Amino acid sequence: PATGEPFGADAEAILATFLARNLPNDGEVFMVLVPDQVPRTTPTPVRLIDDEALVQRWRTLTESESGSLETLAGAVRYLAVPLLTDGQTRGTFVIAFFSAPSQDDIDGAVVLTAVVLLLSLVLATAAAWFVAGRILRPIQEVTDKAHTITEGAFGERIPVRGNDEIAELARSFNGMVDRLQLASETQRTFISDAGHELRTPITIISGHLEVIGEDPQERATSMAIVEDELRRMTRMVDDLLLLARSEVVDFLHRDPVEVQPYVSDLFSKVMALGERDWRCDCQAVGVVYADSQRLTQAVLNLARNAVQHTEKHGAITLGSVDAGNTVRIWVQDDGAGIHPADHDRVFERFARGSDRRRSPDGAGLGLAIVQAVALAHGGRVELDSQLGHGARFTLVLPAETPGAPWPPS
Repeated sequence: PATGEPFGADAEAILATFLARNLPNDGEVFMVLVPDQVPRTTPTPVRLIDDEALVQRWRTLTESESGSLETLAGAVRYLAVPLLTDGQTRGTFVIAFFSAPSQDDIDGAVVLTAVVLLLSLVLATAAAWFVAGRILRPIQEVTDKAHTITEGAFGERIPVRGNDEIAELARSFNGMVDRLQLASETQRTFISDAGHELRTPITIISGHLEVIGEDPQERATSMAIVEDELRRMTRMVDDLLLLARSEVVDFLHRDPVEVQPYVSDLFSKVMALGERDWRCDCQAVGVVYADSQRLTQAVLNLARNAVQHTEKHGAITLGSVDAGNTVRIWVQDDGAGIHPADHDRVFERFARGSDRRRSPDGAGLGLAIVQAVALAHGGRVELDSQLGHGARFTLVLPAETPGAPWPPS
């Protein structure tokens, strides 16, 4: 390389130049074997040239040879290439590779990789456990609350956090519990009210049946009383069932109702309730989205209540008026009025005011039904009354807004 001249048959120069210009990689060893000269080698963990038999075999090679050896430094892979000129071996070049150092590096890398993977697996498992715990905790809360509610604790609710699917599940569950609680309370109220109020007519009926005699007139009187109490019990049970149904979602079956013709039709019905000075003051021309049958029942209850608390030929007015986003339907009488202390109590079930306004023929449920119907429509009942100046009950209902979607029934 220095002069550019060919080496010719000078094997020693060729091999010496190769050794001078090339460095072995880690674990590699270069050896040069020239006849009648001391073998030359790069640094090696084990002096392979001390194995005379091996060196002699390599010196006499006429073709390349590869193989492996076991040494004190571990396994060795080698490749021996003879340098031939004119069919004679002028020298041999041997490259040997000691795999032990590389294997140690590989083993170390494998061990390190295994340790890293194991730690990663432990960390991933811990993270997955933590995340799964956070995800499943609300479900566990649902399960725990469900078990508690199964035992009758309807007041329990699941805390709602966020807006994800778990939060939606909690909201749906709480809504279900609300309905269950309402149904349970409705059932208890119905049983309590029925048991309390039916006790009196049942006692009256039992008393008359026990003492009924053979006298036809006495028997007829007793049977008339029994029949009257049975009718009163039937009305009471029907009213209680209506109040119970008013707290159910599908209590109403709504349709758009034009107020003016509706109230005019109502007026013809209320006039048949008693001989009174009936008056109509129908001014409303709006539309309400209502259950006309339930609404009619409420207004008839108000009219019947007015008849019961006015004298013959007393004035009773049925009216309606548009008031902003509401429609007001009212019944006014000129009776004795209601004491201010009883304004809230008159809407309670079986309530008796201080002025004894409740009719002896009634069950005390008429105004409670009126209020239940109003609330079911999203409205309310207002009472304006003073002692000696009559009473005015007003149903305040949401008016139908043109172009707005109707709410579900």
